[in-house]
Amino acid sequence: MSENAYRQAMEFIENEKQFHLGFLPTEQSSPLTKHLDGEFAASCVDGVRCLQRVDRNVLDMAKRIFRSGEFAELVETGRKTIADGGKIVFSGCGATGRLSILLECMWRDCCFRNESVKQYADQVFSIMTGGDYALVRSVEFFEDYQEFGRRQVRDMGMNENDMLVAITEGGETSSVLGTVDEALRRGSRVFLMFNNPADLLAEHLERSRKAIRNPKVCVLDLHCGPMALAGSTRMQATTSEQLVAGGALEIIMCGLLKQTPLDYAAAFETLLGELEAAAPVIASYIDFEADIYRRKGKITYFADDFLLDIFTDTTERSPTFMLPPFRKKDDKVSPPPWAFVKNPMRTTPEVWENGMHRPLRCLDWTPEDYKRMGAPEAIQRNPPQICAAELLKFEVGMESPEERCGSGEDAAVLVTVGWQGSYPLLQKAFERISGGFRHKRKLAVGGDCDADFKIAVSCGASPLRLMEHMAVKLVLNTASTGIMVVLGRVTGNWMSWVDVTNKKLMDRGIRLISEIGGLDYKESCIRLFEAVEELGRNRIPAEEKPSAVQYVLNSMKK
Repeated sequence: MSENAYRQAMEFIENEKQFHLGFLPTEQSSPLTKHLDGEFAASCVDGVRCLQRVDRNVLDMAKRIFRSGEFAELVETGRKTIADGGKIVFSGCGATGRLSILLECMWRDCCFRNESVKQYADQVFSIMTGGDYALVRSVEFFEDYQEFGRRQVRDMGMNENDMLVAITEGGETSSVLGTVDEALRRGSRVFLMFNNPADLLAEHLERSRKAIRNPKVCVLDLHCGPMALAGSTRMQATTSEQLVAGGALEIIMCGLLKQTPLDYAAAFETLLGELEAAAPVIASYIDFEADIYRRKGKITYFADDFLLDIFTDTTERSPTFMLPPFRKKDDKVSPPPWAFVKNPMRTTPEVWENGMHRPLRCLDWTPEDYKRMGAPEAIQRNPPQICAAELLKFEVGMESPEERCGSGEDAAVLVTVGWQGSYPLLQKAFERISGGFRHKRKLAVGGDCDADFKIAVSCGASPLRLMEHMAVKLVLNTASTGIMVVLGRVTGNWMSWVDVTNKKLMDRGIRLISEIGGLDYKESCIRLFEAVEELGRNRIPAEEKPSAVQYVLNSMKK
């Protein structure tokens, strides 16, 4: 046994109890999908329907929340903030950070398209732990530090005229709770949205209790049970938050445009029914993409209007299923990502300008900044390179398509959503840029465009196109999860190839080993830290990063 690994394991067990989160419903295994891998083995359509069953829990929650006083307060405070010239700021980390950026960009895009509300564009903002860079490449360890969130609130210049909507799936993410603490200190109105029972969080976690029990914080408890994939809060947790936060933001916009908002619970119920009817189409797409990966090919999604939604799903596949993350253009050593996202009509700078309608908001903190924030010495010595110049190194525009079609088995997938006025130009650009790909397919979510995989949904027209964004999220979450189940990266309903890049994921990996391997928490923890140490020692940069969790489970089988 490695003495260093044993010491680190004991440190985690004894001194990091605030990150032992197995008691939270969002970290537990859903009884509805307990045999998810078996369902997919029997039939891909059965597997899709198994995943979709859990989305019905979000509907039950939505009906409760949309009638609540807390939701009414969220909308009314947002209306007043906009009317008084203040800022609505969404904050989140990981999946909820990407959601925060998406909400801001939905608002800005609506203002850009409607001259009558253009003056309100610069009143909705987002704080993503790790900055905009984390939209395409996870900066996982940042979530462990409250001071990082506090700093981003200060950089945003929030004050008593503003409101913060903090979104954390589990209700315990340190960096997001840091934004709550700093926004309160600066006199802003604060709302906190999460997906576990509030009383349970307050009972067990001091950092959560401090925010939940603060009378100046309006709490929206969106708990809707365990995720379809155990611990994967990018799924139902973030779905519920996108529906509720997006619904509130769209109601505010409807007021400015003098339009009647949707009945969001009813619209979501209709969407779920349509997607359930489309299960065979989604299953067919899963089979297609999984087969590309079996042949050692790569997938490149091409899109325009809904590019940020696709970024969100593809970025989160990396830590969830231990896939190679997005790679910068000057990185010729790291393995290429299995899936990537590009806009065939624009250059990379134009993609961000068109998608965000604002300058990039990345972090360029210095070693001195990290020192003042109390970051570990390793971060102070080697700060992460997450500034705007580094983000622009990910070629998400029309540049270098040949980088994605060299294996002879690569696929180009054009994704369209609803009605797109730019479709003729998008189609022409796709045909031009995809010439070197062996496989070409079209995936349409709603609308009447011709497609190989056509998912029929009838999302009602609305200013922020919220239900179309919901449809894209649900389709991609189901497809990407199903693909990984089919490829053997899920055991039961556990993401058994998860990366352990922060304390929450370390705890999740330990519990996964305990659940599948039949060991107690302590033994599982020791074995996982030993595996991390051994794999790090033997790591070859040009190869895909191995899963420490899988390494332990495989060694137990042997």
